[in-house]
Amino acid sequence: MSNNSNMPKEEGLDNSLKLLKEGYQFIINRRHTMQSNVFETKLLGEKAICLSGSEAAKIFYDNSKFKREGAAPKPVEKTLFGEGGVQGMDGEAHRHRKAMFMSLMSKEDLEEIRRLTKKHWKQAAEAWESQEEITLYEEVKKIITRVACEWTGVPLEEDEVALRADQLSEMFERPADVSLGHFKGWRARAKAEKWIEELIKEVRNEERDVEKSRALYAFAWHRDLEDQLLDEETAAVEILNLLRPMVAVSIYVAFTALAVHQYPEKSKDLESGDENKLQYFIQEVRRYYPFFPFTAAKVKDTFTWKGYTFEEGTLTLLDLYGTNHHPDDWENPNRFEPERFREWENSTLVTVVQGNGSPLIF
Repeated sequence: MSNNSNMPKEEGLDNSLKLLKEGYQFIINRRHTMQSNVFETKLLGEKAICLSGSEAAKIFYDNSKFKREGAAPKPVEKTLFGEGGVQGMDGEAHRHRKAMFMSLMSKEDLEEIRRLTKKHWKQAAEAWESQEEITLYEEVKKIITRVACEWTGVPLEEDEVALRADQLSEMFERPADVSLGHFKGWRARAKAEKWIEELIKEVRNEERDVEKSRALYAFAWHRDLEDQLLDEETAAVEILNLLRPMVAVSIYVAFTALAVHQYPEKSKDLESGDENKLQYFIQEVRRYYPFFPFTAAKVKDTFTWKGYTFEEGTLTLLDLYGTNHHPDDWENPNRFEPERFREWENSTLVTVVQGNGSPLIF
């Protein structure tokens, strides 16, 4: 019978401090020393299995084997996702809630987001012309906050743009920070949830008009599997689960600008206006530059994979950064080469997507 006796295992009573110290390199370092894409460690007082590579990514996102509910550490859940949101759900309840999100992601919606982005970017660029310098990341956060609020139907006055942009960005900038930074992230989420809860109340009390096609209206009146309206707190969490990831794209905008600066010979290809070359460049930015180091799940039912037993309830981490730089999956993984995406079928790009559904694996 297969067991974990031959699974590489890191010694020590708890290795959480090492994870905090090493960050993105934590799983990569052990993958190198143990010469394995699977190993066991101890984190937050419990056994954890760490995975890396494209094969591991595919098994990790098999919903018959892993569940997301209860997997994220409480600081991450409270600050990044919010409690009661779609990321912490499984089964039919997850599918039902996720369907609500996906109904807001039609081709027409995506076109509108594109149009709004162009509009607000142009307005901001005109204002930048009269300034000696700008901080791109901070400016882009404000642009996308305007876009996100207009698209979802969330009202936003000009004098509160910077405040809301900061609140939304604090959630993804500091989700697992163990210092004062985590308190700032938690406080930002609490204030943002209160802001959206008030809007939900106004919509339900017919004190605020909002288009029925907007997310604010959709989640204010969304019903669960028991045909009950979401409570105001959960509805607010889900609205923020649209606003926050959109504003988080500002990180990739900054990374893209960095790539243009660091690799001018690669960015020169963009001058032609070729949409395919633009897509290659964007996908390589997403692969090359790190966002989150890993994502978590728990084993749903005990199963065996590659001779290793994954016991029910075991915390499991997938190395996002390491998988996107894995030498078994990528040629010259530490080089910035957009042209690698000409052959999508040979590329394995793994990212976290809305609702913790299937990853993007190309």
